[in-house]
Amino acid sequence: MAAGFAALLLAGGSGALAQEKVTVFAAASLKNALDAVNAACEAEVGEQATISYAASSALAKQIEEGAPADIFMSADLDWMKYLSDKSLIKADTETKLLGNSIVLIAPADSAASLEIGPNFDLAGALGGGKLAMANVESVPAGKYGKASLEALGVWSSVEGNVAQAENVRAALALVSTGEAPLGIVYKTDAAADPKVKIIGTFPEGTHPPIIYPVAQTADSKDAETPAFLKCLQTAKAKDLFEAQGFTVLAPVASN
Repeated sequence: MAAGFAALLLAGGSGALAQEKVTVFAAASLKNALDAVNAACEAEVGEQATISYAASSALAKQIEEGAPADIFMSADLDWMKYLSDKSLIKADTETKLLGNSIVLIAPADSAASLEIGPNFDLAGALGGGKLAMANVESVPAGKYGKASLEALGVWSSVEGNVAQAENVRAALALVSTGEAPLGIVYKTDAAADPKVKIIGTFPEGTHPPIIYPVAQTADSKDAETPAFLKCLQTAKAKDLFEAQGFTVLAPVASN
């Protein structure tokens, strides 16, 4: 359970009582960029949002179970659709906000060198060690990574050596601390941790497009939610997202 959700539940009572600020449930890979955007948007919105970061899958399930979130920011379209199909988001607020890419990483002091391509020797590069990935069945980063490895013909050779983490930042930590010699994370995650380096980027055509949608939840209670959503699409937010390595897909809104 995300810490933010737990804190809100401890506040008790109805959603109106539990929420004092815009509450955002966001994919773990957004943390550095969204923290910066949140601070930059405070003056315009009138408050800083409360943000809970976790795997998109976990957050979507929490919203389904009644967690008092105003905004959901997913790392893929599938989990947004999961909530949309259950009428748990306001469809007219959904925006395809950001794009990203997935990369192969190693500890910064690693001598690993590998060219990503069809049938590349990932298993050999692991040398019996673990390949850190987010959960490949439910977490977007893991799903993208598995799809790419399958398309490149190497999944079967490394499947038994995959260390699956609860979210992409947890997978990043396994490599950053040296517990795993290689890992698959978003480019933006690699950029956020100086203890890792990028070995190569997975070709876009080997996995579904990496798209981060954002939407207001159907049960949103905070009056400042629309203002926060708008601020996510301003020029200052665009600059902050791009500084962390994201591609901004949505048109920039006027102030």
